[in-house]
Amino acid sequence: MEKEFVPYELAVKLKELGFNEPCFGFYLEDYTWTPASYSRKGTIYPSNTDLLPEWSAAPLYQQAFRWFREKHGLVGIVKFGTNDFTYNIYNTDGIGLLTKESLNFNGTYEEAESDCLQKLIEIVKTK
Repeated sequence: MEKEFVPYELAVKLKELGFNEPCFGFYLEDYTWTPASYSRKGTIYPSNTDLLPEWSAAPLYQQAFRWFREKHGLVGIVKFGTNDFTYNIYNTDGIGLLTKESLNFNGTYEEAESDCLQKLIEIVKTK
């Protein structure tokens, strides 16, 4: 089930961009994924507001993509290419493709999903 969650490195970058949505899990400072029902001294951490500052929420990929769409007006789409998967990124206003790098990307679905999320992070950081 852990493969459904954004990896630690991307979760930290999302946190830096202001991602603070309730999640099913979070990462401890040592890269350990932990379910949100983790208990410390009797406290249950059901949302990101209850996490210690050095911990990072572990969103599902779909949560991260939704957050970019709703908060930043960016849509990342993983799609099937000629032989492999690739991705495109659009503005929600439908103006067009925001990144041409993806046109040269071919990999597995998971690689495309991760690369697309990384590119979304880069776009928001440069705004």
